[in-house]
Amino acid sequence: MGSTIGRVLQRFIFILIILAAILFAVMQSSWFQKKIYFLRYEQNIYKYSSQYDLDPHLVMAVIWVESKFGPKARSMKDARGLMQIIPSTGQWIAKEINIEAYNDEFLYDPDINIRMGCWYLSYLLEFFEGDIDLTLAAYNGGMGNVMKWLKDERYSKDGRNLDVIPFEETRKYVDKVIKTYKQYKRLYEL
Repeated sequence: MGSTIGRVLQRFIFILIILAAILFAVMQSSWFQKKIYFLRYEQNIYKYSSQYDLDPHLVMAVIWVESKFGPKARSMKDARGLMQIIPSTGQWIAKEINIEAYNDEFLYDPDINIRMGCWYLSYLLEFFEGDIDLTLAAYNGGMGNVMKWLKDERYSKDGRNLDVIPFEETRKYVDKVIKTYKQYKRLYEL
């Protein structure tokens, strides 16, 4: 009787191992990963990424992290839309790219939001000489803060790179966007 229980237990463990292996394989598959890192508004993303000389995968990652592709997303800090642009930044961008009769509700329009977000990412990338980490830190934590951190030896040894991002939210944001960026590059080859 003891050996029967042992055999049943062995079969059960074997079946569990097989099921775990199948589950792991499914979770690693592109099909499953695309369910997590899904893509919407691809025409807008490709259009404005091209217009503002950006890697569309970076834009996809920013949108996924910011709003999970929810055009009506609104944060507690009043950031709005797909790329989570705050109204004051939206007003400034609208002037820079000549959006006439702008109002803050435009931030919920996917086409306008992606256009504005791409322009802003491009602006930050140019300002920070192509440094994606600094660009993302500025996108989340503010350009002024990044400039202060670069001048502070506690956060930057060389004044050009951040060794430490003092805002935990911004530090986590940069890491998350970079990880998501790698996933989008892997899953959605151009």
